[in-house]
Amino acid sequence: YFPRFIKKGIEIGLLNEELSRFDLEKLAQALDPERDLQFDYLGLQTLYDRYFLIDRNDNYSGEGRRIEMPQAFFMRVAMGLALNELNREARAIEFYQLLSSFDFMSSTPTLFNAGTTHSQLSSCYLSTVADDLDGIYEAIKENALLAKYAGGLGNDWTPVRALGSHIKGTNGKSQGVVPFLKVVNDTAVAVNQGGKRKGAVCTYLESWHLDVEEFLELRKNTGDDRRRTHDMNTANWIPDLFMKRVMESGEWTLFSPSDVPDLHDKFGKAFEQAYTAYEAKADRGDIKHFKRLPALSLWRKMLSMLFETGHPWITFKDPCNIRSPQQHVGVVHSSNLCTEITLNTNDTEIAVCNLGSVNLVNHLKPVASSQDRPDLDLEKLHRTIRTAMRMLDNVIDINYYAVAKARNSNIRHRPVGLGIMGFQEALHAMRVPYASQEAVEFADRSMEAVCYNAYWASTDLAEERGAYSSFRGSLWDQGVLPLDTLKLLAEERGGYVEVDMSSTLDWEALRARIKAHGMRNSNCVAIAPTATISNIVGISASIEPTYQNLYVKSNLSGEFTMVNEYLVQDLKRLGLWDEVMVSDLKYFDGSLAKIDRVPAELRQLYATAFEVDTSWMVECAGRSRSMFTWLAHPERSSTRLTSSPGYVG
Repeated sequence: YFPRFIKKGIEIGLLNEELSRFDLEKLAQALDPERDLQFDYLGLQTLYDRYFLIDRNDNYSGEGRRIEMPQAFFMRVAMGLALNELNREARAIEFYQLLSSFDFMSSTPTLFNAGTTHSQLSSCYLSTVADDLDGIYEAIKENALLAKYAGGLGNDWTPVRALGSHIKGTNGKSQGVVPFLKVVNDTAVAVNQGGKRKGAVCTYLESWHLDVEEFLELRKNTGDDRRRTHDMNTANWIPDLFMKRVMESGEWTLFSPSDVPDLHDKFGKAFEQAYTAYEAKADRGDIKHFKRLPALSLWRKMLSMLFETGHPWITFKDPCNIRSPQQHVGVVHSSNLCTEITLNTNDTEIAVCNLGSVNLVNHLKPVASSQDRPDLDLEKLHRTIRTAMRMLDNVIDINYYAVAKARNSNIRHRPVGLGIMGFQEALHAMRVPYASQEAVEFADRSMEAVCYNAYWASTDLAEERGAYSSFRGSLWDQGVLPLDTLKLLAEERGGYVEVDMSSTLDWEALRARIKAHGMRNSNCVAIAPTATISNIVGISASIEPTYQNLYVKSNLSGEFTMVNEYLVQDLKRLGLWDEVMVSDLKYFDGSLAKIDRVPAELRQLYATAFEVDTSWMVECAGRSRSMFTWLAHPERSSTRLTSSPGYVG
């Protein structure tokens, strides 16, 4: 079947002809059909509906026939990632083993497009929009081209002048940012990622922009619909000075970027100095187009809109830049669609990130009996990450770039984002409640191991392939590792950094190796939402606690009944899994809290996202930030809180 599948895919114009030059018989022998049994129904249906290649000329079902089966799908992706390898068959089999075992899963664009005639494999694109009509519509065009092949978008709109600002060319007044964001919103809807899933974009605006108050209301269901963006994500890009003013109950001044053009590229103490100087100019009457209001009232409105609409998300400018390894070549102006990465953007570079996630629960040591508690398998994690980082690095060279600015940036800086998923399942397997100090300690150790191995793998690639071209002058080059940047942040802030900085691995050895060989990738890790790929694997997304133990999930593939299999196994072991239990779970919306016949330790172990105190979620996420980022993703409330993510993505 497999050689015929490859031949058919090439004949109908779906697959890259280069795939026919692999030893297809050898690859076919490596396929393991037993691994199909790992899927749950949602995972397999998701692949069938949106990932498997379709022969549209065959009207078997009225919409074409799927010509791809699950293991052939994984091998096709592996082949697509091994195109430039010297020993392509061996590498393809190595990559296939990682994907088909669910130990690691590449991001959706890679799964969609690897090995095809348009191999757009990257997950995220970040751009800065220029303050002129040509630049604005060029950015919207770039959004459309990048979204066509499943790229997620993050746009920095801060440079665009505010409502009422003077337009020198016409001697008129600007309509501000909002009308253009309506066009961005509608473009994302129209270009729906090649007909495979909804287009997605997030717009970022700094908190000193004069249009920020109207920006906060973009997702409201009331008001003038011409000034609403119901399908687009929004995010605040907040400097530390604003939070300082909030804490001090001080005043905050809103400006048009056309009057304060350098604020966009400044951060930390330099931003504070320039900002206060502009406030003084406004007081003297040198700047006339501004607004002053209590910082606390703006902060309350930000939180109110977040509670009411789930937007704009809360992201922080200064930590992202102070901890950025690439601050020698530019400024981080925004995060991306899902806030897991922070990369430099400018007029000539659209930042690109290539994502994939390790399945954490698959990296626990097997135990002899159910009474034993598994622990992290550091050897297996090292092997997985070494191969995964190679796959991610390969994406950069194989990738199809619809926009030249994206290619220039990606080849120059080579950022990748290795993430995790299945954190909750790992805790279940270890019999550790999410709301516990043990969970916090596991988050610390597991994240340290993931980051350490990702950085080490990047130095191995640098030794083999060479360091990325902008490595000289970076924090990596200066011997400053992610853990060290917390000290930089504390120095810049004058304190206010409370996080555990302990470590258990030999970071000095890594520091010496980076000094000797450099880094292949400017950025290595990210905590991505993993929303769809975790569905494929059949585990919880990202670092999230269990949503509910029994619920119905709706997506483009339909509605699916989801059940916590770990809980079911425990209830069966105790003789408690029966129709009454199912009815109780339905009645209490998947919660065990009020089902008295379930033992207290199980109720604690299987507490859901709505029962876990959010302080524990912040604690778990906070331990991981000491290595690279603090990123809490309470997806149920659609919030995004980021701090100190200089080394993500």
